[in-house]
Amino acid sequence: MLAALLAGCAPLAPAPGGGFAFGVLGDTPYSQAEVAKLDALIGRINAQELAFVVHVGDIGTSAASQGCGDAWLAARKRQFARIRHPFVLLPGDNEWSDCRDPVERLRQWRQIFCETPKELCEHRRWESGGWVFVTLNVPGHDNNVRHAEHGPRMQAVLAWLDEAAAAAQDKKGLVVLMQANPFLTVPRDGFSSLRAKLSALAKLRPGKFVLIHGDTHLYRDDEPLPGLRRIEVWGSPIVSWIRVSASPGALRVDAVR
Repeated sequence: MLAALLAGCAPLAPAPGGGFAFGVLGDTPYSQAEVAKLDALIGRINAQELAFVVHVGDIGTSAASQGCGDAWLAARKRQFARIRHPFVLLPGDNEWSDCRDPVERLRQWRQIFCETPKELCEHRRWESGGWVFVTLNVPGHDNNVRHAEHGPRMQAVLAWLDEAAAAAQDKKGLVVLMQANPFLTVPRDGFSSLRAKLSALAKLRPGKFVLIHGDTHLYRDDEPLPGLRRIEVWGSPIVSWIRVSASPGALRVDAVR
């Protein structure tokens, strides 16, 4: 199912004993030095047997010469093409919501990174190892809450999350991936409706609902809401990734550095 979803990517690598592992990174590269470090990191990731790799967003700063500019995004697309595993990229705030014209920059991000550019093409869902995975366009640091696009986009986000939760009812669990840390509420809270939804879903299947995000650049593995496991990936200036593998009934994280 994932191979069909990510057409043109490498086929899924078989995992020993019917299990699987995947990689996640985010919030990098923010400089030419980090670009070089990311090249080396891709080599290490390629040496692993992984079902897929996800970058949760922020592939540069919000400068016009980086995340808010086409040339930097195109260069990152070429760089990520070196990843031999099926690859999923999410838009981060530095690529659109922190830019001068957010709606236009999101449209351009889709033109560059979506195989078929269309509204919400960054929202994806697939299954691996009995787990359902879903990606959401929720950018830090405040989810663009003061912009007119916030309301319609969040309606679509919550509806897509509900669909994913329904698809995961008879599965091992649900993994949600997005860029923002939704537990940041200052200086503006753009995540209240999302936190309410996350809380409700976590109560239905405690321990089987996992949120993976970036944004605040600090690895953590905790439970910010009852029943919700939250995993945050490393970020700039640390250029690294996490490896997540299936163990009986749960996911195990190696916070690789």
